[in-house]
Amino acid sequence: MNTILKERILPTGQSLQIVQGDITTDEVDAIVNAANEHLQHGGGVAWAIVRRGGQVIQDESDKWIRQHGTVSHADPAWTVGGSLPAKYVIHAVGPVWGDGDEDNKLADAVTGSLRVADELKCESISMPAISTGIFGFPKERAAGIIFSSIEKYFAGAKSSTLKTVRILLFDDATIQPFLKVWGN
Repeated sequence: MNTILKERILPTGQSLQIVQGDITTDEVDAIVNAANEHLQHGGGVAWAIVRRGGQVIQDESDKWIRQHGTVSHADPAWTVGGSLPAKYVIHAVGPVWGDGDEDNKLADAVTGSLRVADELKCESISMPAISTGIFGFPKERAAGIIFSSIEKYFAGAKSSTLKTVRILLFDDATIQPFLKVWGN
């Protein structure tokens, strides 16, 4: 069961939540997968999403790559959710810590995910702590960028369909830095 730890209503009216739980069980319109640019979902959150959602997610990801090429930070791919509760999986490519310009790449991945959710007419979306796992992005730094990117997106979005954005975090080692930044 996923548990809302904190919630804030943004000046633009959307609910922003920090949630503890499993993104693959979240009942939202779309979930964000922290993907690699080739959409090979072999480890971490990506592997869990395909394992629970089914092979159709990897099959559609492979098709996406054949049609569009590799995925950039600013332009996430998307697939159906398969057997997940979510209708869609938005595959956002986060930066690898140490590759350069990481802050802007992370902001692009968050903004791009929200834009794709709007294009898909989603009302709710859950995203993980993009790039803070095997990609090594410092968690507190990522939290600040993720929160500010969400607020900036909605401040500039003329007509968003999104009503709820959930930052869905699995473990305490990730939750605590996000709660700390949230409190500032």
